[in-house]
Amino acid sequence: MEVRKIDFIQNLQKAIDYMEEHILEPITYEDVAKHIYVSSYHFHRTFSLITGITANEYIRNRRLSMAGQEISISNAKVIDIALKYGYNSPESFTKAFTRFHGITPNVARRAGMKLKSFNRLLIKIKLEGGTVMDYRIEKREEFKLLAKIRKFRNESISEAGNTEIPDFWKECGDNGTFDVLKQNSSKHDIYGACAPISKESTHFDYGIGMEFNDGNIPEGYKIWEVKPTLWAVFKCIGETPNCIAETWEKIFSEFLPGSEYSMIDDTDFELYSHEPNADCFCEIWVPVKKKTYV
Repeated sequence: MEVRKIDFIQNLQKAIDYMEEHILEPITYEDVAKHIYVSSYHFHRTFSLITGITANEYIRNRRLSMAGQEISISNAKVIDIALKYGYNSPESFTKAFTRFHGITPNVARRAGMKLKSFNRLLIKIKLEGGTVMDYRIEKREEFKLLAKIRKFRNESISEAGNTEIPDFWKECGDNGTFDVLKQNSSKHDIYGACAPISKESTHFDYGIGMEFNDGNIPEGYKIWEVKPTLWAVFKCIGETPNCIAETWEKIFSEFLPGSEYSMIDDTDFELYSHEPNADCFCEIWVPVKKKTYV
């Protein structure tokens, strides 16, 4: 178990090394994921949860940090530096540079100006005492959800303090969405379904729904089909939504590296039982498959 966890951390370090080696090339997190032979979806979420930022943010911050150093010590034209660090125009570079450093490139050239430094990440391997993480493996056939669906930016799942998805839940509670769902479902468990992040899109779908059999689809709602697969199921223990993020962090940093299962690119969801449980805030259902070793 611990050997696999070390391999997992080493694989993450390989990803960082690859980003650093190609930092001046037009790479994205999809390219990095391909290099370390994992799905872009799994890499995106794993990197974000462990480091606190997305891989694309890491690349952008490193480039802007390096650009700041070059601006302060060279006489190169802003347009040339902009192109070198992946920006198509001085305007887009100046906007990003100012947002990161707090001053424009031209001001940064003045003596004594303070710039921000974003250093290269180094993943350290640290083995600690064994911890118990309860889970169960379930197999479910295909089922459908009647859901209210909205698109969210890929980065929203890892941005500190981002409340877009919690705000969506509050909005659904205020506008009668849950009442409509109950009227069209015989099972009143509530699902928060998350679609895999695609390299073809900057956004992903997130839906709030209940199981749906047949009937008319109310206006403003859609059918979300969940494919049959194996699921690793984890209880989120706590009284507030904070336990969801904590459980996801453990899934990526503890369960997936050391278990016999790997996450697949498919719908994952939070399941909120209509029967309140004092200990369990909700369950996280992760689509998985058995790992194969060569």
